Amino acid sequence: MALVSLQGVSLAFGGPEVLDRVSLQIEPGERVCLVGRNGEGKSTLLKIISGEISPDSGEVLRPQGVKIAALSQEVPQDLSGTVFEVVSGGLGGIVGLLSEYHAVSNRLGHESGPGLMPGLMDELLRIQHEIESRGGWQIQQRVDTVLSRLRLDPDVPVADLSGGYKRRVLIARALVNEPDLLLLDEPTNHLDLESIGWLEDFLREYSGSLLFITHDRRFLQTLATRIVEIDRGRLTDWPGDYATYLARRQAELDAEATQNALFDKKLSQEEVWIRQGIKARRTRNEGRVRALKALRNERQARREKTGSADMRLNEAERSGRLVLEAKGISHAYEGRPLIRDFSTLIMRGDKIGIIGPNGSGKSTLLRLLLGSLEPQQGSVRWGTRLEVAYFDQHRAQLDDEKSVMHNVADGYESVTVNGRTRHIIGYLGDFLFPPERARSPVKVLSGGERNRALLAKLFTKPSNVLVMDEPTNDLDTDTLELLEDMLVEYEGTVLLVSHDREFLNNIVTSTVVFEGDGRLAEYVGGYDDWLRQRSPLPAAEAGKPGKKEREPKPGSRPRPERPRTLTFKENRELETLPALIEALETELDELYAVLGDPDFYRTEGSRIPETKARIRETEDKIAAAYARWEALESVREGSD
Repeated sequence: MALVSLQGVSLAFGGPEVLDRVSLQIEPGERVCLVGRNGEGKSTLLKIISGEISPDSGEVLRPQGVKIAALSQEVPQDLSGTVFEVVSGGLGGIVGLLSEYHAVSNRLGHESGPGLMPGLMDELLRIQHEIESRGGWQIQQRVDTVLSRLRLDPDVPVADLSGGYKRRVLIARALVNEPDLLLLDEPTNHLDLESIGWLEDFLREYSGSLLFITHDRRFLQTLATRIVEIDRGRLTDWPGDYATYLARRQAELDAEATQNALFDKKLSQEEVWIRQGIKARRTRNEGRVRALKALRNERQARREKTGSADMRLNEAERSGRLVLEAKGISHAYEGRPLIRDFSTLIMRGDKIGIIGPNGSGKSTLLRLLLGSLEPQQGSVRWGTRLEVAYFDQHRAQLDDEKSVMHNVADGYESVTVNGRTRHIIGYLGDFLFPPERARSPVKVLSGGERNRALLAKLFTKPSNVLVMDEPTNDLDTDTLELLEDMLVEYEGTVLLVSHDREFLNNIVTSTVVFEGDGRLAEYVGGYDDWLRQRSPLPAAEAGKPGKKEREPKPGSRPRPERPRTLTFKENRELETLPALIEALETELDELYAVLGDPDFYRTEGSRIPETKARIRETEDKIAAAYARWEALESVREGSD
């Protein structure tokens, strides 16, 4: 028997129907992923199933006794109490008994005396008996287990937690009820990679059914046994995994496009015929006239598929080859080391992923690298001609009270992107904002729309260094893949904080990982490459102070006792190389400017090959200088 069944359900909010006579059944043991573009009604459908809102027509059937728990996309602002109280709050009166038991136990420990002892003991036994009769200790253990697995302190006030930890509390609250059907709306938002991995494993072993919305393609591929797509008010069922869905959906869209083209061609031919006049008014042609009217009505009722976003980055002049160099930077907060002795060299065109647990210091690292925060130890040196654009995960750059167009264009009616001036309404249309939505205040936008608005604002600024802190939250898969393609083709430098594993795999060239206790390490490649390269030691044990080094394997080369150090001459050479590289890059830019001047080609012919030869020679010198710099740096680091 189905856990929930929708039959002919329709719902509209004043415009086209969000749900148009849809039907859906969720069976026991299923893990169904609901996919669709932002604004198609995915969250609305979950609210109908949970009973939070009622449809305009149709039936929602829930068998008696079926438990349904839901996790909303947004974190409620009115959460209060301790973590234990919030997580266990949905379990009923048994939670009050457990709290009462602990209170009486505490009184026995602190107020025991000849007169109090018997009465308190009787009260404690009574409460204990009632808890046992209602399975209370199992519930307590269930809450404790979930809190432990999600690394949550039961005694901490929820109001003191960050947004990511509040989301963990809500996930724990949904899971601890052990519902028959669990509804999750973007459950991976603001979770770190370890928590996402744990949630995947937990839900894969979960005995109940699952209906979830996610933009995380790895999460979807791992969990979904069936995919349901919502598109233009209709639901389409796609059995199988995500890869199968993508292939079959594309074939369906191609067939739909072909069918629509044939229909439009026939309608166009009939419109030409009707305009011939006298032939259409003959009695024997009345059936053809009626058929034309039916075609017109069918064409008018057709809902076109929402187009794809057409986002373009506004790229600035190329930066210098060196973007930044950090040497031994360290930073602590309230005595806790966030970053300890970290060094890195970032060159033009690098795409660096930054991953780590929530609260580990990823945003602090960005601030140190960008210069908005001074390191407590070490130094950061920046290259030349840097134009930085910053995407803030909290969307603080958007004013909730002002319209989307005012936020993006700073009150002007046009924006200039890559030398082309466009009206703000047309520009926002590329980001899937119709005119009425572009004029709406930001505070009424969904999470995905807010992200698109911030991207639209960000991409009006010329940049050659793009810093993005969790840009994928709430974006639908189509927009996410478009953003991914843009970042791959971007010729500038990218610093990317993300917990989206596929996004990291497809974009970054190297990954900086927070490995605990302020230690950072850099790995070549994306998320999967890091998994292959990282130490097999458990994170809790790796790098502990005083931990002995592992013994070398038999037959392995012994580590040299005294590594080579730089000579005095090599140290002087290393100090002068950055200035030499800057001078060579400036010379190279000047040569390219000469070569790009049309008047240059009117000079005597011998200057052209001479200038091109100087460009090749300068490029070779720059490459040699960088190679020498890296070689000397590796010797110095090996001797530290």
